[in-house]
Amino acid sequence: MIATPSYDYISPTEYLEGEETSPVKHEYRQGEVYAMAGASNTHVVITLNIASLLRNHLRGSGCQAYMADTKAHIELIDTYYYPDVIVSCNQKDKAFNNFLRYPCLIVEVLSPTTEAFDRGDKFADYRQLESLQEYVLVSQTRINVEVFRRNAEGQWVFYSYGQGENIHLASVNFQLAIADVYEDISFEPVNLP
Repeated sequence: MIATPSYDYISPTEYLEGEETSPVKHEYRQGEVYAMAGASNTHVVITLNIASLLRNHLRGSGCQAYMADTKAHIELIDTYYYPDVIVSCNQKDKAFNNFLRYPCLIVEVLSPTTEAFDRGDKFADYRQLESLQEYVLVSQTRINVEVFRRNAEGQWVFYSYGQGENIHLASVNFQLAIADVYEDISFEPVNLP
């Protein structure tokens, strides 16, 4: 999220109506609207890799993976975010057209301009979702995936995954190779002719 708020309070209804026709996506936090910046190609490929892996794994399970344009609605604090990947296994979410209220898994691919917010205030906001079981942060500058998993006591436990490891996503009973997350991504400098 880029800190470019609008000038006046906007109701959730006005926000949702505006998003239907806006050429630019916006996130919404308690009456303030923030324009979102575009993503790098690396960000897009990592997001697509994760969404594709989840889509294939979840087929026929009753759970659904969404990416990029589906919002997470945190009703308790009147907030809408666009996670990079979001998964819901709750049938109540089928009633909504462009947002989810009961996700079990949210993935954010970190960008230099959003990393602090994704780790801090956004994670604090996402924790208000009672259905959320895992929050995943994926680096786009090195091979590193961080999983925050809610335990039986409601505490968030941190798991870190690096080169050569398999990532465990307990919320959707899935093991995936970190190499698959970073498929087609090179961290070597590109020499242009």
